[in-house]
Amino acid sequence: LTCRVDAPENLHVLADPDKFARVLDNLLRNAVAYSYENTEILIRAFQNGQEVAVTFFNRGDKIPEQKLVLIFDKFYRLDDARQSATGGAGLGLAIAKEIVELHNGRIFAQSDDSQTAFTVLLPASPFPSGELMRQE
Repeated sequence: LTCRVDAPENLHVLADPDKFARVLDNLLRNAVAYSYENTEILIRAFQNGQEVAVTFFNRGDKIPEQKLVLIFDKFYRLDDARQSATGGAGLGLAIAKEIVELHNGRIFAQSDDSQTAFTVLLPASPFPSGELMRQE
């Protein structure tokens, strides 16, 4: 697998950096585990108004429409995943969802015959440097 990141350097979100790193790690691990061999994982990020969107795209088996919402439930795994070598208890996406929602964000997935995409939307930082202003 290869991974490519398409994101400007000046994106800033209002988030706990350790928790947000866990979300990104969980989404990347998920993309790696369910990608076809010799394909590319694309991570694209951009600001859209007051939100920053981060999307992980991978090429793998399609997730059926009726299961796209369920995959964020604790311990939920697709039937095929239970027989795969990916391991895991079905907690990664549930943890990612909980962290994102605690940061007033949203997470969702889309899947078709050619790719699967997981998108995180978080509030953009109103401060140009991305750091909170200190009160004197």
